[in-house]
Amino acid sequence: MANISINLNLQQLKHVVREIKGKRGKIKCLVIPVDENNFIEGEKGIYLNIQAFELKNKKPDSKDTHILKQSFSKEIFEIMSDEEKRAMPILGNAIYWARREAEPQQSDSFTGSAVDEHEDDQDDLPF
Repeated sequence: MANISINLNLQQLKHVVREIKGKRGKIKCLVIPVDENNFIEGEKGIYLNIQAFELKNKKPDSKDTHILKQSFSKEIFEIMSDEEKRAMPILGNAIYWARREAEPQQSDSFTGSAVDEHEDDQDDLPF
């Protein structure tokens, strides 16, 4: 099965960076407005639709295979001017890694160190 690595630059969206008071002091936050970024509000979440475009003129020193741009509904896309469509920012990049057929390694013994999952249940954030 192939793997895909994706990097998103959330600061390409309309946003503001603010320090907001949390339980343990100020927390640096990235505030991204829903309506201004044309996010889709569904029953189970708020979504940012993204479309990947394969790079035709790939830089020789880059592993990137695709660029990522926001995908809009047909209604929104049709009312956008050509200038607005061209000005749509690149939100990130993706790397499509070649398909690998590695055999799973089986081991009867665990060689890693034990981790106490309940060691630090205290979250810094209030949510």
